[in-house]
Amino acid sequence: METQTKTTTRTRKVFSVVNDYLIITLGLLCYTAGWSIFIIPNGIVGGGVSGIGAIVQYATNGTIPVSYTFFAVNLVLLIIGIKTLGKAFGAKTVYAVFVASLLFRVLPEVIPQTFIDELAVANGKLLCALIGGSMSGLGIGLAFSRGGSTAGTDVIALIISKYRNIPPGRIILLCDIFIVGSSIFLPSDLNFGARIAGIMYGYLVVASCSYVVDLSVAGNKQSVQLFIFSKQYQEIADMISGSMHRGVTVLDAQGWYTKSSEKVLLVMVRKVEANYLLSMIKQIDRQAFISMGSVMGVYGQGFDSIKAKKKVKKI
Repeated sequence: METQTKTTTRTRKVFSVVNDYLIITLGLLCYTAGWSIFIIPNGIVGGGVSGIGAIVQYATNGTIPVSYTFFAVNLVLLIIGIKTLGKAFGAKTVYAVFVASLLFRVLPEVIPQTFIDELAVANGKLLCALIGGSMSGLGIGLAFSRGGSTAGTDVIALIISKYRNIPPGRIILLCDIFIVGSSIFLPSDLNFGARIAGIMYGYLVVASCSYVVDLSVAGNKQSVQLFIFSKQYQEIADMISGSMHRGVTVLDAQGWYTKSSEKVLLVMVRKVEANYLLSMIKQIDRQAFISMGSVMGVYGQGFDSIKAKKKVKKI
């Protein structure tokens, strides 16, 4: 029995790791597609290392593509990320940088130019800035949710958000203002007004990206609180602590109508875990009475850590 339990636990860990990398890959595909289809073909400069890569590509007339700059700059930032955020973050982000660099190189070759012209270029820069920024934000959010990153300014965002209660999207927004603004110095035949318009499109990309990142990260961190009323509370509590590795608090309660004493389970889980928990409770006790509600925040072991904004001086 013990051997079977260890095997099951090991299988779950392997599945969890594989699932993490699949989600990160999906996020990278979404991120690079947003840039390759909507942003770069329209000559827009977004934020992050990808924005730096776009500036280099435009300045060299395509001699140095985005993929080269993206990979080179991120190598330096990876070292900082590994030292600050740990080896697990580093492994996933190294993977992300290699895959993203490859996708930046492959997608423009695989996707027909006529398709890009019809889908993106013909529909104008405004729509493409919104769609491209949203797609890149969704991709970053997916990578964040699994402990990875597309590196670049994301590394800076994760380092700061690790110690301060500041949304990562806001940090990325502030870091990227300079990158987009610097595109005004690109050699171009456009007049000053057209250059300012190009910068505004770039800021629209950054704003939509940061907004979607915040939505994605907040959704994955959202937690729920459950009160579970069941005569089989012991079996349910064992399942939650053993299978889900979540804490359970047993409360003494009394039904006012029946005047009978009973036990109530108080459980905190991530929102993404709620459906699994409900299905497991249903298998144990189909008559269980459950109250579930969203909570603003859960801090402690297994959830978020308390991040102080400033130190309080002792008197």
